[in-house]
Amino acid sequence: MMLQAGPEAATRLLNYVNASPTPFHAVQVAANRLEKAGFRKIREKDDWEKDLTDGGKYYMTRNQSSIVAFTIPQKWKPGAGVSIVATHIDSPNLRIRPISKKSKLGYLQVGVETYGGGLWHTWFDRDLSLAGRIVLQDKNGGFSSRLVKIDKPLFRIPTLAIHLDRGVSEGFKFNAETEMVPIAGLIEAQLNAPSDAPATTASSIQENHHAALLSVLSQELSVAPEDIHDFELHLYDTQPSVLGGLKNEFMFSPRMDNQFSSFCALDALASFTANPNFSALEGNVNCIALFNHEEVGSVSTTGAESSLVLTLLNRLSPTPATLAQSIARSFLISADMGHAVHPNYASKHEENHTPRINGGVIIKTNAKQRYASDAIGSFLVKKLIEHKGGKAQEFEVRNDMACGSTVGPFLSKLGIRTVDVGCPMLSMHSIRETAGSYDVQSCIDLFSSFFEGFSELDQQLLVD
Repeated sequence: MMLQAGPEAATRLLNYVNASPTPFHAVQVAANRLEKAGFRKIREKDDWEKDLTDGGKYYMTRNQSSIVAFTIPQKWKPGAGVSIVATHIDSPNLRIRPISKKSKLGYLQVGVETYGGGLWHTWFDRDLSLAGRIVLQDKNGGFSSRLVKIDKPLFRIPTLAIHLDRGVSEGFKFNAETEMVPIAGLIEAQLNAPSDAPATTASSIQENHHAALLSVLSQELSVAPEDIHDFELHLYDTQPSVLGGLKNEFMFSPRMDNQFSSFCALDALASFTANPNFSALEGNVNCIALFNHEEVGSVSTTGAESSLVLTLLNRLSPTPATLAQSIARSFLISADMGHAVHPNYASKHEENHTPRINGGVIIKTNAKQRYASDAIGSFLVKKLIEHKGGKAQEFEVRNDMACGSTVGPFLSKLGIRTVDVGCPMLSMHSIRETAGSYDVQSCIDLFSSFFEGFSELDQQLLVD
């Protein structure tokens, strides 16, 4: 798709989001970018520590849905600090149930489950399709997991006409279980389905889903329907991410929370290693960690509360003494999107903490530790922003409102100094969110400054 002219970094971000309807795709796209930048894939099950070299670039994935990448500085040895940008790549959405076959009054429907705290009313009357991963049986009898993304609209959740619900003008209310079920077609479309389907086994899902749905998936992957043995499929809006506004100052897009931050972290690390001075730099290991499941609490093998970061620290610094030294020398930037002040709801912000779109990176603070920032971390981030000529904004929630959270508080439990940042946006958790096109470069600049100069900056600040 040809995008409008606008900030170059924003265009690259939109391309990333359009290619990443699920965390699985986001990880795959990130891995491809890292490969092109010269990063080498390593696997957790392998003994890769002995092969690390000064100036080396490495990445690893876990369960196709989280990814960690890091670079080794010159004169590196165990006990060195790690400069980490941590984000999440999952977003609220709808997911196909393990048994999805439904029908009513002549309509084929699919059962879906809500994931995360979405603004579910925004999913009505949208052109929805499917993306995710599928477990397939290979020709040789083995099994593999392949990604799929159907580019045509398949589903729709239709609203009820106002003539049949006059009260909707006073507020759109619905039951998420019974009134938010997508339609996929008409039952007549099933009449020509084969009647001699093979007998099912315990690992077969043929009876759990409409034959027409399995047929679409099998055609997309060029396999037989009976070769599909399981899947994790997400619904997504087929309308592409685009630049918008009178001067392209906005991005209208799904999944800005939090593929925005994830892209910026990826872009900054990959671009940093292309710098001619990269091979001569000393100091911390530089790292990005893109996690899954933040929207449901980060409690999973691929979430921020998993062993992923601690495993990396342990393998880089394998003794108790060197691990403790590494943690003390490390610093983590937790990057997640923040709330821009809304022109129609200005009272929802504390009057002195009103972040503006395209106003620069937000430092997020909360006395109750829903964000992990403190004065030391905030100061260091401001100096890093200042180094690139950027601007910092502040956000703290009102006392009469609940505060959200991020991966930061989970990761700070490791003992690593942590600060929470983000870029401002509107319509968070909507199927179509709004962010600033010029904030993309501001975010990349912060992470680039972090990778380039944190170790030197940290030596100038004495904190016992």
